[in-house]
Amino acid sequence: MEDVKQIVADIKKGHIKPIYFLMGEEPYYIDAISNFIEKNILAEEEKGFNQMVLYGRDVSVDDIVSNAKRYPMMAERQVVIVKEAQDLSRTIEKLASYAENPQPTTVLVMNYKYKKIDKRKALYKTIKKSGVVFESKKLYENQVSDWIRRVLSGKNYSISPKAAQMLVEFLGTDLSKINNELEKLKIVLPEGTQISAAQIEENIGISKDYNNFELRKAIGERNTVKAFKIINYFAENPKDNPMVVTVSLLFNFFSQLLHFHGLHDKNPRQVASALKINPYFVNEYVSAARNFPMRKVSQIVGTLREFDVRGKGVNSNAVPQGDLLKELLVRIFS
Repeated sequence: MEDVKQIVADIKKGHIKPIYFLMGEEPYYIDAISNFIEKNILAEEEKGFNQMVLYGRDVSVDDIVSNAKRYPMMAERQVVIVKEAQDLSRTIEKLASYAENPQPTTVLVMNYKYKKIDKRKALYKTIKKSGVVFESKKLYENQVSDWIRRVLSGKNYSISPKAAQMLVEFLGTDLSKINNELEKLKIVLPEGTQISAAQIEENIGISKDYNNFELRKAIGERNTVKAFKIINYFAENPKDNPMVVTVSLLFNFFSQLLHFHGLHDKNPRQVASALKINPYFVNEYVSAARNFPMRKVSQIVGTLREFDVRGKGVNSNAVPQGDLLKELLVRIFS
């Protein structure tokens, strides 16, 4: 993310602001900036007296201001980091008076996760003048595979499209969880490795043959034998393969397939752009479109809505999720 790189670059150059207000739905970037400040602004020998970490649930805004107004001891600056600052959401606007005239020798870092302050109010406007307001936005699912590739590329690794998709389907859009798994892979795989689906299976425990990615592909190819094998595996391992995730991913796939049918230009590059998918997967949609005409796709989308509700316990009469998935497949292939 370019904003993160710019903030880090400015700090490295010595262009340090008195307040960093880090907010938004994606905690990964908030932690990345906060951790960088915690590790790099003060020398190790300065941190004992001049760096403190506070938690929003344990302090008030007045406590934060009181600490921020202290002078550093035998150092040019002090660093005050407030974690879980979103716990102060009801009183956070009181920080505006400090932001109007912040202590120049203090670096105050507010980690305000999963929420945002009101940009129309005084706090946002005053911090924008004297410090940095950074909004960490959640990535859409179709953006996460590219993020994985960028992260690995910066560490001299690469990853196959299938392996990246497996991580996204298993871990969702939680960048912190994904990064933790990538760090584990770095420990066991040498630099320069292209991470494969087999290595994901071996080191992370995601099956390369029995996952939602392979189920989607089997359904698109109308490979009923393979699709039912995967569903049987899901039925035997329900905790690792919740029905709600499977139905959601299939719903996204058939919704995109409906979009594909409506495209006038089916050039692979145009398809990838329109569907917001990796070009590597375009052929799957071409194949699925041959096997499922537009009218059938529309019916399947409606069926998936029905099974989404049933999978959550509505009108299902306590039917096991494995049986519901098998019934769903029958309906898709009928």
